[in-house]
Amino acid sequence: MFYLQLAILGFIGAVIGYLTNTIAVKMIFRPLTPVNIPLLNIKIQGLIPKRRVEIAKTIGEVVDNELVSIESIMDKFIESSNKDELIEKLKKKVKSAIDKHMPPIVPQMFKGMIMDYADEIIDREAEQIINEAMDKLIDKASLHVKISEMVEERINGFEIEKLEKLTLEIAKKELQHIEWLGGGIGFVIGIIQGLIVLNI
Repeated sequence: MFYLQLAILGFIGAVIGYLTNTIAVKMIFRPLTPVNIPLLNIKIQGLIPKRRVEIAKTIGEVVDNELVSIESIMDKFIESSNKDELIEKLKKKVKSAIDKHMPPIVPQMFKGMIMDYADEIIDREAEQIINEAMDKLIDKASLHVKISEMVEERINGFEIEKLEKLTLEIAKKELQHIEWLGGGIGFVIGIIQGLIVLNI
């Protein structure tokens, strides 16, 4: 009889623990809109829907500051861009401009000397000019493009039901573990309470 009562108390504790954690998991998102409880005069709403704006802002700031900023994106772009190719294109443009705008009376030999001189200047100065231009571009982009605001806007624009579905799909196993852990802890607490109560 003692062990049966102990098992029943353990089972009740497990059910309470499991249900408590299941409700807690559900309340991450539910209810989506505030629900008024008249007798207690309080409103309840899911954690994510209630704190959505703050969460979106925090995630945006973390992404911008810790994960990826406009500066890091531009730096990566500059690293991957071929400066030698840009310099060659610049040389071709300059040569084409010299050839096109030089008066026909200028001898070809002088045109060639001017083009060679232009090539030397480009070889000497172009990389520094490109780097300075890229730095200015990064500064301008960082003023006008805010990754944090973009992320925040996207999260706030996301339908909460879709966000809930996505979260539950990603963290389904972990959330189930939390529910079962509640059951396990509830069972242990039920057994301990049973031992105390039945031995009094």
